[in-house]
Amino acid sequence: MLKQLYIKNFTLIDTLDIQLHPGFSVITGETGAGKSIILGAIGLLLGQRADSKSIKQGADKCVIEAHFDLSHYGMEPFFAENDMEFDPDNTIIRRELTAAGKSRAFVNDTPVPLTVLKELGERLVDVHSQHQNLLLQKQDFQLSVVDILANDTAQLDTYHQLYGELQARQKALQELKETIESNRQREDFLQFQFDELSAARLVDGEQEELEQKSATMTHAEDIKSALFTADNALSGEATGIVTMLRTAASTLRNVERVFPAAAELTARLDSAHIELKDIAQEVAASLSDIDFDPAELDAINARLDKIYDLQRKYHTDSIAGLLDIQADLEQKLAEIENGSDTLQELQQACDKLMAACGQQAAVLTGLRTKAARQIEKDMKQRLEALGMPNVRFAIDISPTELTRSGQDKVQFLFSANSSTSLQPVAQVASGGEIARVMLSLKAMISSAVKLPTIIFDEIDTGVSGKIAEKMAEIMQEMGRLERQVISITHLPQIAALGATHYKVQKTETADGTTSTMTELSQEERVSEIAQMLSGSNVSEAAIANARQLLKI
Repeated sequence: MLKQLYIKNFTLIDTLDIQLHPGFSVITGETGAGKSIILGAIGLLLGQRADSKSIKQGADKCVIEAHFDLSHYGMEPFFAENDMEFDPDNTIIRRELTAAGKSRAFVNDTPVPLTVLKELGERLVDVHSQHQNLLLQKQDFQLSVVDILANDTAQLDTYHQLYGELQARQKALQELKETIESNRQREDFLQFQFDELSAARLVDGEQEELEQKSATMTHAEDIKSALFTADNALSGEATGIVTMLRTAASTLRNVERVFPAAAELTARLDSAHIELKDIAQEVAASLSDIDFDPAELDAINARLDKIYDLQRKYHTDSIAGLLDIQADLEQKLAEIENGSDTLQELQQACDKLMAACGQQAAVLTGLRTKAARQIEKDMKQRLEALGMPNVRFAIDISPTELTRSGQDKVQFLFSANSSTSLQPVAQVASGGEIARVMLSLKAMISSAVKLPTIIFDEIDTGVSGKIAEKMAEIMQEMGRLERQVISITHLPQIAALGATHYKVQKTETADGTTSTMTELSQEERVSEIAQMLSGSNVSEAAIANARQLLKI
């Protein structure tokens, strides 16, 4: 329930801070006084798009804030899902707009994205304005009404899950068909590519090994020359380092007895001799291994040329990349060969899901049909009470192909009298009749959905007198079910039945035009309703009539 509304610097409103009450309340005021401005501010709180032009001229920022009592509406899970603090007794929603065009939204002082604000707003307030009457032209709205009153949420959720799976499988089936068809058209080329790569007998790591061998054989003479020189320097008979080290160690060993320090030097020379002797043996072995074979080099380079050609052709720079392409080609060829089996399996899965969707859709049709018959009875009773004694209201449910909402096409049919045939309600009902139809539907929906606040913006268009009073009684009844109902009205019959009465008026000040909203006392209500009855010149008869309407 909306407890308090605060508006600062929004269009013609300087500051508005007003308490609102449970039950049925009414808002009155002359055309252009600012009632639509207040609705616009509430709309921003519900997640509508913001426009910096809405900021009062001369102000840098506007703020709209509302306090809600959510203690009876089971909304804690929504707050938990969106990581917001939940205060059931005083939930605060705030929207701020700056002249620079920035917009921020807060729930209990936690910044939230506009999508979350909008989703929350849909759970808090239903604003029914005249343009919402156009919803009667839309079949999805008519179907949603039937679903709400059929209380088929669980069954509809099950159907949505099945239908989502069906769509996913159908998409996979179509994509596989397209892939197989595309591959079949290229099958010969794919087979040629696969055969070419298979025939190459590629081995991961082969390229690096061949490149090393090619480099070694290409420079064999330089390598042999370097190894020969190194071998001679290490192992030459007279001047080789190994021989000279051995001679040096032997010479020092002869004086160890008279020169003890020679022992350590000898040990170090022995160690160096062992290391260099080992190196010399490896150099000698490498020298014998290096051999230039023109035929082998040609074979290696030919193999490398083949690898390089394949890499250029398939746009990769490694054998690993070629092997990946080969594996992908093999898979595509396997899909072509086994495609019929896979297609059949997917088709069977789709058929099975289609049947399950059909069965669940039939369950929904049954629930909707049963609910439709009850809605027809209730609507007839409500519309008769609203001054249409010969009204006929029917809900036509006809079969369609499976859609996300099932396999039902729902259409509301209407006739205000017994002499005309039933026709789609939006095509034949007058403005006043549509207002009464929508109010009756909203009253029925409100009993099925716990929505904290419902605002009717001139739902009374096209009606007057006793019919207006009956409409007010319906809104009054809606307000007794732990619900807050607010009606913006121009009719005194409706205004008189509100438990609380607010007036919106426009005032000219030195700073410009401002709109204000105040809660009226009992005597102020008498004056307001008398003025609604007789105009600006309030007569004693109008005052008496106002008191009679107010039952005071």
